Amino acid sequence: MKLTINNETYDVDADGDTPLLWVIRDNLGMTGTKYGCGLAQCGACSVMVDGVVTRSCVTPIDAVEGQEITTIEAIENDPVGKRVVEKWVEHQVPQCGYCQSGQVMAATALLKEIENPTEDDVEAAMVNLCRCGTYNAIHAAVKDLAEGGAS
Repeated sequence: MKLTINNETYDVDADGDTPLLWVIRDNLGMTGTKYGCGLAQCGACSVMVDGVVTRSCVTPIDAVEGQEITTIEAIENDPVGKRVVEKWVEHQVPQCGYCQSGQVMAATALLKEIENPTEDDVEAAMVNLCRCGTYNAIHAAVKDLAEGGAS
């Protein structure tokens, strides 16, 4: 099976029902995407598939064949993703950092879809869990990006 991840095509030797997360981490060695709950609840495993935030822990690879998959390793190649990372640093968002790749993916997808999201848009999109409770810093960074435009 061929998967396009971060603008590169990979020949993947795995069953079609293998979760994308395990292919990304174990087969391809991209460990920025994290395993959190395995139930698509926490968001640590978030990647973008054709620009849509996707929980990779429950997404079988045969469902994403032929689509463009973006992981945290390539997020700064996108101008919006680069701005999100800059604001994450500026607002000192991460503490332990475990959930942050998924948080950055969610924020980037939101801002690529809606350049100036409302408070309701942000609340609806930023649903990933953070065990350290950095929600206020996450919200401040996304609000800053929304007010200034992410692009």
